[in-house]
Order: sequence, then C-alpha cells, then structure tokens
Amino acid sequence: MLRLQFRPLAAGVSAFCQSSLRLAALRGYATQVRSNHDSDASTALSGASSQADYEPVKMRTYKPRTPGLRHLKRPINDHLWKGRPYLPLTFPKKGHGKGGRNNQGVITVRHHGGGHKRRIRTVDFERWAPGPHLVERIEYDPGRSAHIALLTRKANGKKTYIVAAEGMRAGDVVHSYRQGIPKDLLDSMGGVIDPGVLASKTAWRGNCLPMHMIPVGTNVFNVGSQAKGGAVFCRSAGTYATVISKEEETREDGSKVVTGRFVVVRLQSGEIRRVSKDACATIGVASNVMHHYRQLGKAGRKRWLNIRPTVRGLAMNAFEHPHGGGRGKSKGNRIPTSPWGTPSKGGFKTRRKGNINKWVVTPRVRNMGKRRDKKTA
Repeated sequence: MLRLQFRPLAAGVSAFCQSSLRLAALRGYATQVRSNHDSDASTALSGASSQADYEPVKMRTYKPRTPGLRHLKRPINDHLWKGRPYLPLTFPKKGHGKGGRNNQGVITVRHHGGGHKRRIRTVDFERWAPGPHLVERIEYDPGRSAHIALLTRKANGKKTYIVAAEGMRAGDVVHSYRQGIPKDLLDSMGGVIDPGVLASKTAWRGNCLPMHMIPVGTNVFNVGSQAKGGAVFCRSAGTYATVISKEEETREDGSKVVTGRFVVVRLQSGEIRRVSKDACATIGVASNVMHHYRQLGKAGRKRWLNIRPTVRGLAMNAFEHPHGGGRGKSKGNRIPTSPWGTPSKGGFKTRRKGNINKWVVTPRVRNMGKRRDKKTA
C-alpha cells in the first residue's frame, strides 16, 4: 500500500504563489474589500500610493426576480429628494420636440420618440445673484445626467435651480462672486486683495467665481466662455475642466494681478481653450459621477428615456440603406457609410484635421519645422 508524503514547496515557488495571489487580489471585482496586508503588496506592485486611493465603484444591484432586474445597475443616490420638483421653476415638455421632429413635422433626429412625461427644470447657468444661498435639497433632473440643487437666497427668499456639485448636500451654503468681491470680505482682508487669502475664502465647492479669481490647477465645472454669458462647458455628470494658466503680473508688494484678457483651461477631451477672464465657473466636479457605470437592464427602460431602437443598415433592404440587400450578411464590399451615403468610419469627414488646441506648440517644435524647410530649400 502506497503512502503519500507531504513535501513543503521550495522557498522560491512559495514566494511565486504568494505574489500570484496578491496579483489576483488586484484583479478582483469592484465590490471586493482588501485587507491592509494586501494593500501593502499592491502598493509595491502597482505603485499605488495607499489604500485610501482605491475606491470601488459603488453601484446598487438587484436580485434577479425578473429578467429586467438581472443586469440592472444604478448609482447609489439615497440623498436625492423623493418628492416632486419645485413647480414654479418647471414647465411641461410637449410637442414635436420629444419625437425628434422640427416645426414642419419632419424627423431631423432619428431614434427619438415615446418616453415618460417630463417637466423641464429651468436651471440658472449664469448665477448673477450675489450673497449666500442655502441648498434646500438635491433633486433628480430627467433632462440631464447631473443632479440639480434647489437654492434659496437668504436676502429675499427667491428660489433657483443650479447644477449640483459632487458632494453637495442639503444645508450647504454657496455664494456667487460674479458681480465682484463683497465689501465685508474685502474689509476682512484689511482692504487689500491678497490672492491667497481670497482663494481660501471663496474657492469652495459650489461657489461661482469669475475665472480670474480661480487659482491655477483648480477643477471647475459649468464653465462659461464669454464675460456676460452663462455656462456652456462641463455641464454633464462627472465632468470638469482644469485651470491651466493665467496671464498675471507680479507687483512690487508681491501681489499678482491678472493682466491678460483670457484664462487657459483644459477640458476633459484634452482640448485646451481660452475663455474670458470674466467668464463664470463653479468650483468642484459635476454631480452623479457614477452615471456612466449604470446598466439599464432591459429595452423597455431605454424606451422610458425617449430613445427608440437603432436598426443596423446591414439588416435593411437595399432601398433603405447602402449596406442593405444581398443574400447574406454582406454590405456589398462597400466602405461603411451613413444612410445618406457619407463615409462614417475610418476618419474621413469624421476626424478633425490635426490635433487642434490639444497641445501647446513649443519653440523647439517650431524650430524643427524651420530646419526642415531650410533643408528642402
């Protein structure tokens, strides 16, 4: 009768197994909770700074009682208001605009139609009203991916809607400094504007500031473009821009003054834009940052959102689409095109001509171009 004996693994093999187990812990699911020992190993392997930097994606899942709930995933937003919106700031959405039609009834945007009844929330993207505003509640808005906040101005009790910043909750107080620095704030600084002290008192989450008052490197959303206009950039869920540079001049007393007309910001697409120094921007990141992780779970939920099905051109008849027709799964050796014959892939007529506004051209790159021209000449 054979008797099996247990032999311990070599030190090198055991170390390899331990390292592989730690790597497997790194590849775990989003809801996995790691211990401090594993976090130290992952820090050494991946170069992460600490366990605090690892934040799992927090989504609400459901037991598959029905097929539609099996794949349903939603962001956890238990802080949202459960009641109706503030009706004086809303109006019903009716007419051809829901179905993608123009004023003549012609479909101009495909795959729109149906959907649940909606009321349009009038959101303040300019925020000219100065003074403190109390955040009454955070609400869901069916017309946008980010959440909105209902504000009450303490001076006169007037209510307005704004796009909420991530982390904003009921009871917060936000300000707007588009009309200038208040007298009490200026007096608290001794009558002299100190950029550092001013930023520490004004650059708080949810506050609206002109671009020249925002420190370099700050994340902002609801970014405006013109001095007297409202916000036009970074208004959807989880978006933000970063202030890159300002044309400043240092005085003899050490204070800095913005001398240029523009402030340079970097959008999330990588594009670098110049906006007016008096344009508005809100400190922070737009709310509902987990919006892009959601899964609708069923086709009917897509229809509730006013989105109709999209049929592939390959599945159509020949008179309906350039890819249609044929005896099998073939588009007739034709380049991918839209229903109207324009190319839709490969970059032809779809990609911008060069990386415009994405990187700042350095003097070295300019000189290289000049040298190339001299050689060809």
